[in-house]
Amino acid sequence: MTENKDIKAILFVCMGNICRSPTAEGVVRELLRREAPDLRLDLDSAGTHSYHIGHPPDARSVAAARNRGIDLSGLRARKVSDDDFSRFDLVLAMDRDNLEEMEAFCAPELRSRLRLFMSYAVDTEIDEVPDPYYGGDNGFEQVLDLIEAAGRGLIEALRGSARSASKD
Repeated sequence: MTENKDIKAILFVCMGNICRSPTAEGVVRELLRREAPDLRLDLDSAGTHSYHIGHPPDARSVAAARNRGIDLSGLRARKVSDDDFSRFDLVLAMDRDNLEEMEAFCAPELRSRLRLFMSYAVDTEIDEVPDPYYGGDNGFEQVLDLIEAAGRGLIEALRGSARSASKD
């Protein structure tokens, strides 16, 4: 893995880039603003599929995030590109399926940048952010809870904490 002090850019990835990954981008951006303004990072999100390119995040994601003071309204979906693997120091997948999808088309020498976002969460055995798309509103709240936990763990790891960033 790239040394934490060398991380300048992070990409969050889910399937369509309208629920989980834009939520992760927005939450981590807000956590950095509120809790770690000293960390300067380039954040973005993308999807492994092109279903929703150019679309805003799902309205339920936007509403749930807004209830926590996080604005996702300016984000637009895009698909992961080959350049993303060299541009971003960390590429964080929301689940194993999307991680495997990226591993399949990422250059072997850059695969160490890929990992599960939930590997940064402390005090949870959950290792994937579930897709809330076909569920009810409480699924979007659960996604926010998980992403906030992983986001705080990510910030702690980036600050050079002695805690391992991985649950291996």
